[in-house]
Amino acid sequence: MRLHDPQWRGFASDNYAGVHPEVLQAIADANEGHQVSYGEDDYTTRLTEVIRENFGPQAEVFPVFNGTGANVLSLTAMMPRWGAVICSSLAHIHTDEGGAPERVSGLKLFTVPHHEGKITPEDIAIEAFGFGDEHRAQPAVVSITQSSELGTVYTPAEIRAIADYTHHHGMLLHMDGARLWNAAASLNLPFSAFTKDAGVDVVSLGGTKNGLIGAEAIVVINPDAVEGLIYLRKMSMQLSSKMRFVSAQLLALFENDLGIRSATHANTMARHLRDALDNRIASGAVSGLSFSAPTDANAIFAVLKPEVSDRIRKTFRFYDWDRATGEVRWMCSFDTTEADIEAFVETITTELQA
Repeated sequence: MRLHDPQWRGFASDNYAGVHPEVLQAIADANEGHQVSYGEDDYTTRLTEVIRENFGPQAEVFPVFNGTGANVLSLTAMMPRWGAVICSSLAHIHTDEGGAPERVSGLKLFTVPHHEGKITPEDIAIEAFGFGDEHRAQPAVVSITQSSELGTVYTPAEIRAIADYTHHHGMLLHMDGARLWNAAASLNLPFSAFTKDAGVDVVSLGGTKNGLIGAEAIVVINPDAVEGLIYLRKMSMQLSSKMRFVSAQLLALFENDLGIRSATHANTMARHLRDALDNRIASGAVSGLSFSAPTDANAIFAVLKPEVSDRIRKTFRFYDWDRATGEVRWMCSFDTTEADIEAFVETITTELQA
């Protein structure tokens, strides 16, 4: 029974997209017969092998249901009860997880300024103090997002600089990789080049935003960076009984380069959208539109009058990022088409000219 219009498109989030057909097939392939539950299945075993091929021979993988679970579990396992996390003031763990890190884990978040969504060792230094001071939560982990909340991408050199500073001060480095595939596609590099080789200890590996159904994973690159994760996953209600279906989805992204193909397409569509609007601005066809961040991956951040955004939203839904300044976010996904982009550009043009 279909209850929605399959032709309707939105640019609010890559979560709006459905499930990639190849992922649906992977679930169907995993569905026949019986498999041992709670991760003792052939698909989770194979996923471990694939993760080690991509993140290093010591890597361990813990499939979970969602990104919030992956982030909170990672951070909880990486620090003592009295620990704190240093992150960007835009970090998803700070702005969009309903206080889960604080409420579920009891940890403290120290936020620092960002530069186009990214932070530097100098930014981290603002809160990296008070070690040994019983009156202050102890900075234990630095968390960065790849690609960032503004759609920008950290280079391996930038991550290495953060890792070196973090480790020098006795802290660990966590990477929120909700859109890690988009970052890999943007950099045209294997995961290891900007995770293991750059000094990252633990990664939250996203999948849902790249065509999966509620499937994410924690990738522990440095086993010494975590403690008790197998117990914490159960305690936090993130242990899947029929884990083969979660693992099969994640495996599908690695097979035949599906994850990179999908992310590359989403990134390309975002670039197409930005270029099309840039051309109209340059030609004088539209005015009252500007861009507020680079388009490195599959996100475009633009600024236009809120009333114009409201009119555009009658046809294409998207989110306000900062209503006060008129900043909005447009996201492309694995199933965004050139026709979708052209229709969106025409709608934006029409409303800007109204």
